[in-house]
Amino acid sequence: MVTLLLLGSTSYGYGNNNNIINVIKFGAKPDGKTESSEQFQKAWESACTSTRPATIYVPKGRYLLKYTNFRGPCKNNVTLIIKGTLVAPYDYNELGNSGYWILFNHVDNLSVIGGNLDARGAAFWDCRRSGKRCPPGARSMTFHWVNNLVISGITSINSQLMHIVINTCNNVIVKNVRIIAPGESPNTDGIHVERSKWVTITGSIIRTGDDCISIGDGTFNLFMDQIKCGPGHGISIGSLAKVMEEEGVENVTLRNAIFYGSDNGVRIKSWARASNGYVRNILFQDITMFSVQNPIIIDQNYCPDNLGCPGQTSGIEISEVTYNNIHGSSATSEAVTFDCSPSEPCEGIKMHDINLTYNNKAASSLCNNIKGTTSGTLVLQSCL
Repeated sequence: MVTLLLLGSTSYGYGNNNNIINVIKFGAKPDGKTESSEQFQKAWESACTSTRPATIYVPKGRYLLKYTNFRGPCKNNVTLIIKGTLVAPYDYNELGNSGYWILFNHVDNLSVIGGNLDARGAAFWDCRRSGKRCPPGARSMTFHWVNNLVISGITSINSQLMHIVINTCNNVIVKNVRIIAPGESPNTDGIHVERSKWVTITGSIIRTGDDCISIGDGTFNLFMDQIKCGPGHGISIGSLAKVMEEEGVENVTLRNAIFYGSDNGVRIKSWARASNGYVRNILFQDITMFSVQNPIIIDQNYCPDNLGCPGQTSGIEISEVTYNNIHGSSATSEAVTFDCSPSEPCEGIKMHDINLTYNNKAASSLCNNIKGTTSGTLVLQSCL
């Protein structure tokens, strides 16, 4: 197991692991000015090639890193402990065209715990808004082909694009992370999961300019609990139907979540084009909304800014979605929107104990191409 610990003020015990590799001994400078990517890479290689479990230790301070690829496979468990902050270059062009800032790939048994990531994304966002020619941008921390992964206690601020990406990973725990970016920052999703199985995300606070958590195709058995979201675009399955050949999304649970002033609450979205993908067995339960624009939404005509809309019907099959004990306030009169595909109507939609108000009155709902049921207490003008 490779463990990367990025610690704030919390102290962690090392147990019997005395194979501790300090990045300072490899020449890394905690001054926030001296580029230390090579030194971090050497520390990683020392840990990754060790036949004993190893801990990479990053003392307090600020460490300037360019694009860094921590690649496996490793010979044993590795722990990276960072007590300080990793910072990206001020010049966003220095991250190049890789699309990544910090990348872990082809590693089994990895833990990344504590500390801060500061991607300094504001200048990149300004470039995109200006219409100038800009690089593609970088995700702050990405995990590709990582199995048995723990991410704990990280604070990520101002990513150029997505903050944390989990792609083609199995058996993942994400806990107690904080993600912060301005509400107007473009495409700064908090946590993105795709093509991954058995992922748990708990106890996290996400304030960003895009989806707090976005869920792509090929995601199976995802459990989310105790999530605070807002500002942002909510927690979204999709967008799907980007291409014809897509894997499904199945067995996704969100419990004990609070949304504060977000554009959406719980959302399923797909483009209106042919696809063999699907969404099934989804549970949204015990959720509170505070002035959320679209607390509950299924949008199978997704087309942001009405640009390049395919103008077809979505082939994504959506079924067995349950909304249980969702209450709070909507910022719009229509709190529930089910805009499903005419060619693949939503089926098995269940709503139980829904209390959503607008200006202290029961909010309204919209239903297109949907089959479902309601039960329990309903403070909502239901269209089901």
